[in-house]
Amino acid sequence: MACAFGRCRLYSDGVAGLGGSRLERRVVQRATQYAKSGRVSIAYQVVGDGPKDLILVPGFVSHVELAWEEPRLAHFLGRLSAFSRLILFDKRGTGMSDPVESPPSIGQRMDDIRAVMDAVGSRRSTLFGISEGGTLALQFAHDHAMRAETLVLYGSWARRLAGPDYPYGPSAQQLEEVIAGMDRAWATGEWWDGGRPSPTDDERHRTWWARYLRTAASPAMAQNVVRMNMRMDIRDLLPAIEQPTLILHRTGDTWIHVGHAHYLADHIRSATYVELPGSDHRPWLGDADAIVDAVEVFMTGRKSRPRRHANFGVDALSRREREIALLASQGETATEIARHLFISKRTVESHLISVYQKLGVGSKTELIRRASELGI
Repeated sequence: MACAFGRCRLYSDGVAGLGGSRLERRVVQRATQYAKSGRVSIAYQVVGDGPKDLILVPGFVSHVELAWEEPRLAHFLGRLSAFSRLILFDKRGTGMSDPVESPPSIGQRMDDIRAVMDAVGSRRSTLFGISEGGTLALQFAHDHAMRAETLVLYGSWARRLAGPDYPYGPSAQQLEEVIAGMDRAWATGEWWDGGRPSPTDDERHRTWWARYLRTAASPAMAQNVVRMNMRMDIRDLLPAIEQPTLILHRTGDTWIHVGHAHYLADHIRSATYVELPGSDHRPWLGDADAIVDAVEVFMTGRKSRPRRHANFGVDALSRREREIALLASQGETATEIARHLFISKRTVESHLISVYQKLGVGSKTELIRRASELGI
């Protein structure tokens, strides 16, 4: 691994270097690291080595390692890392970051973002806030304007609850009723869709989502975070936001009403609003590529044509790698695969190394165990 000013490059053979051919798979510091925010350790990863930094500010809970085990989320993150240096982190009290006794304040959450930026050598960055992460990104851009270059807000809001002068969102009582039953999701993987389930949220995804929630935070911590969000109202900050801001929202979002996005677009002077079809709140479900395309155009001024291949997940595999991964997941040895495909054993072994890296697995045993989960 070669590092300079917080940027590290790790090559596919594990040997650090400063150059390398185009065939070398460039992944930047995907291993989980820790930044100190006061006495609290904040888990983060850096993926990709694009010219601009993109910090993903997650929703109410996250887990930087389990995220890669869901193929559609891995595809979403991989595409973002194809044109940026993608910086992922778990907020304090969630995921792999230090646990805390009570939901962190907005000030503490902003300190965590600054701590991660400092740890990776990022002086200025685009902040990509998802759901409540967008609200936090807006607050950060207001309070630390020199460190936020641009903003991307997806499925976000400036005020969570409806009020006399704000018609969007549920009432406090309605949201409290949802919160009271949220803990069921830690067992079932259900989503808070108001009785309108998404066809993309299949049984396999719900099984992963339940495990993701259980690992990311306790039900009580997550419920208290949502309750804290109920009290947030940053509408008065919006006219002071000077950074170019991309606002993305799906028309039929079942968790955050699209009216929240309309309000943001109307009150942020330098906003660009893109409304997308669909009802899934979680961005990796549904047409995730449409979201990434919009972010790429916003950050780089163009969309890759053809779309750049994902660095991670099953979508990153070549046709030959898919064939080998399928046979290996069925228990065939390298010798048997070579005989089956009429190629050399060494070629099979070389492809398997690439397969393991792209799928984020450490061994053939893990590949077999997780084949269905990975989408093979």
